[in-house]
Formats: sequence, C-alpha cells, structure tokens
Amino acid sequence: MSSLSRDEVAHVAGLARIQLSDDELETFAGQLDSIVGFVASVSEVAADDIPPMSHPLPLTNVTRADEVQASLSAEEALAMAPASEQQRFAVPRILSED
Repeated sequence: MSSLSRDEVAHVAGLARIQLSDDELETFAGQLDSIVGFVASVSEVAADDIPPMSHPLPLTNVTRADEVQASLSAEEALAMAPASEQQRFAVPRILSED
C-alpha cells in the first residue's frame, strides 16, 4: 500500500496545474512513494562524521584581483547602437502591458 494517497497526488498535481486521469493518479502515487523511499534511504546512509558537500571533488574558485580600469562613457557606449533614447539603448517591446 502506498503511503502517498491518490488525493495527495491529486493535490500536488493541482498545485502544479497538471491534469491527471484516475489511472495516472494511481500510477503516480506508487511511483512517487518509491521516490520518497529512495530519498529516505539516502538520508539513512548519511553519517554524522561525513561533512556535507556540494561536490564530490574539492573545488577552488579562480578569481583575480579587482583593478580599476577606464570604461566607456554613455555617449561612447551608445555611439554604435542602432537606436538610443534618454541615454539608454532603445529596443523593441517584446512584452505587452496586460
């Protein structure tokens, strides 16, 4: 018997805006229950003497020192732009204001 009920799966599907048939609800209840069981088994393996990690290999972030350098003025940056407006790049509208 699945510890996740059909109603719980239907509730989660509703939150995700997914429409599922009755057969799919039954199938997914069993599958999601298996997934929850797999995740629980991983948490059982974790030992207190093993530190949590985000990656199995040690990683070092390669950074450089910040150096102040000359930058373009607004006029220089906009000089080659196809269109500008109020010292900004003018681009076509892609979203409506609904």
